[in-house]
Amino acid sequence: MCGIFGGRGGPPGPSLSFVNDQNEPRFRIRARHTESTITVYQAYRPEIGGPAARHGRFPSSWKRDRMTWIKPSFLWMMYRCGWGTKEGQETVLAIEISREGFHWALRNACLSHHVPALHGEAADWKRQLRQAPARVQWDPERDLYLNPLPHRSLQLGLAGEAAARYADEWIVGIEDVTPLATEVHALVRAGELDAAAGLLPEERPYPVEDEVLAPLRA
Repeated sequence: MCGIFGGRGGPPGPSLSFVNDQNEPRFRIRARHTESTITVYQAYRPEIGGPAARHGRFPSSWKRDRMTWIKPSFLWMMYRCGWGTKEGQETVLAIEISREGFHWALRNACLSHHVPALHGEAADWKRQLRQAPARVQWDPERDLYLNPLPHRSLQLGLAGEAAARYADEWIVGIEDVTPLATEVHALVRAGELDAAAGLLPEERPYPVEDEVLAPLRA
């Protein structure tokens, strides 16, 4: 099976100017996607990440009873896992999932923080948060130096039914992109930013109905 990124012959990554675009909307999902899938990132210890990449599904040791966070932004994942150097996050995975599953999660998600204009009383928000199988938070997007940018990157937490659907139904393919993370990091450290940017996954604005995102943008 071909890798998610299609090797060196695949489409080029975004230009450095796009990564640092000061005019980017504060809340917008940017991702590598096709007509039927979207790619998200996670990082695991090798005992989890290795088998997942080899078999295209998580091994039995993957904890279904814990919330798992998926991230459409490669650079935010690099910030979170330290380019794959943090303990327990040494294997970086690109996980291609169905758009249908991703949209289901968004439609059944609750913001991870209370916004009175959206939720009313804090007690109402807490009740929604407990009942929701998914939650959304927006964290500053990152540049190649992993510094925060003005616009935000979506993080999507999955628990309960959402985590089970993710593991059993939504996954189309899993690829170990730790070598890519290592290569991009080396180029950044060498000051070769254009070359590093050219290797980044092509993350484009991802279309989502405004009625779905409106309750999640804050």
